[in-house]
Amino acid sequence: MKLTIVYDNEVYKKDMGLKSDWGFSCLIETTHDTILFDTGAKGRVLIHNMNALSIDPSSINKIAISHEHWDHKGGLKALLRLVGNVELYRLKKQRLTGKIRPVFVSDSREVAEGVYTTGRLEGVVNEQSLVLKGKAGWYVLVGCSHPGVEQILNAAKQYGKIVGIIGGLHGFNDFPILKDLNFICPCHCTKYKKEMKSLYPETYVDGGVGKVIEI
Repeated sequence: MKLTIVYDNEVYKKDMGLKSDWGFSCLIETTHDTILFDTGAKGRVLIHNMNALSIDPSSINKIAISHEHWDHKGGLKALLRLVGNVELYRLKKQRLTGKIRPVFVSDSREVAEGVYTTGRLEGVVNEQSLVLKGKAGWYVLVGCSHPGVEQILNAAKQYGKIVGIIGGLHGFNDFPILKDLNFICPCHCTKYKKEMKSLYPETYVDGGVGKVIEI
C-alpha cells in the first residue's frame, strides 16, 4: 500500500513546484483501489499538486472526508469535476447527482480491501479516521484528531496492532501514548512536532506535500 501526501502546510519535495497550504489530503493506492483521504482547502492547489506528482484524478474511485471543516473538504468541488464513478464516504448525509455514490458513515466499516473507517468518533468536532493494513501492522490516517488521539487509536485497535499514525494531531501533547508506535508522521495542524521528534527520533518521520510512504 502506497500513501502520497498531496496537500499539507509544508512541502516535503522542494524541487517539484509543489505548493503548501493550510489543509490536508493524502492519496492511498492499494492493489485494487485509489482512495483520496480529505481534499485540502483549495481545489486549485489540490489539482496543481496532483498534476506535479503525476496523479491522475480520474484514477480515484473512492474519497473519504474526515470531517466537515473547510481545510479538509474545500477541494472536493473541484475534484468531483475530474473524477469518474466514485464512492464518497462522509459523516453527513448528502444528495449528489451523477456518478457520485454517497456513503453515509456512522459505524466502523470496510472502505476497501485493507482499508477501514473508524466510523464517527465524537469530539469537539466529530471525525472519522482510516485504518490501513500494512505489512508490519495497522496504520491510522487522521485528519485533525479532534476526537483525541487516544480515542482514535483505541477505536482502530479493533482491527489489530497499531504500529503507526499519519496526519494532523492538532494540540495533542500526551506523548507517552505514542511510545509503542514505530512510525509517527505528524502533518498539517500538529502543534508539537519538535517535541515529538525530540522524544521519538527513531520513529518520527517528516511529512509534507510529496512525501511518499509505503506500508
